Amino acid sequence: MSLRQFQNISRQALRCYSVRRTIGPALELSQGQKQSLRLCTVLLPVSCAATSVTSASSAAQYSTAAAIDMSANGDYKNAASIYEFTVKDTHGNDISLDKYKGKVVLVVNIASKCGLTKNNYQKLTDLKEKYGESGLVILNFPCNQFGSQMPEADGEAMVCHLRDSKADIGEVFAKVDVNGDNAAPLYKYLKAKQTGTLGSGIKWNFTKFLVNKEGIPVNRYAPTTDPMDIAKDIEKLL
Repeated sequence: MSLRQFQNISRQALRCYSVRRTIGPALELSQGQKQSLRLCTVLLPVSCAATSVTSASSAAQYSTAAAIDMSANGDYKNAASIYEFTVKDTHGNDISLDKYKGKVVLVVNIASKCGLTKNNYQKLTDLKEKYGESGLVILNFPCNQFGSQMPEADGEAMVCHLRDSKADIGEVFAKVDVNGDNAAPLYKYLKAKQTGTLGSGIKWNFTKFLVNKEGIPVNRYAPTTDPMDIAKDIEKLL
């Protein structure tokens, strides 16, 4: 840095200004009492200041996100049932799963472009029609992790897709990841309770978890398992 540059920065570096602040009634001083504060601040060049603020903001956001993520991870490990989880429906509204207390629940990760889609949509619809009034609820979580086979967006696009597919398959929630660090806490919990074959990871679309009336996962079924083949297990729990 040249002497001229140093002098220019130095002239901008320090500014002093007075701030007059009224001392509030909390300190039991009269309304007219005031205190003059003489504050000195070091002003960095604008580009540096912006970088500093941005870095501080990013660090704060990262810290907050990490804290939330660690909290979620801890919660899923300590959860006693699915009723302790809150998820978002396809329109972004928070839904506490304790609304399904006393119900037999089937949790499925669905996809629209999979070779298994047509049969699963039809058979999940059949399950709902056959056992819905007896206490079965199907919770469907769209997932795009397997071959990008769930391209539809949440909300109206998802609703229209299922309607056009004549898939009356039950409750539909926002798209989630089911594997990896960003997996939904509910899915981390389900995989911990029912680990499956060759590890706990979800293998493909239409993996199914059966949950009893106490909110405890009691069985897990492969993507290729026909939903109607689960009927006998559902009947035992109803």
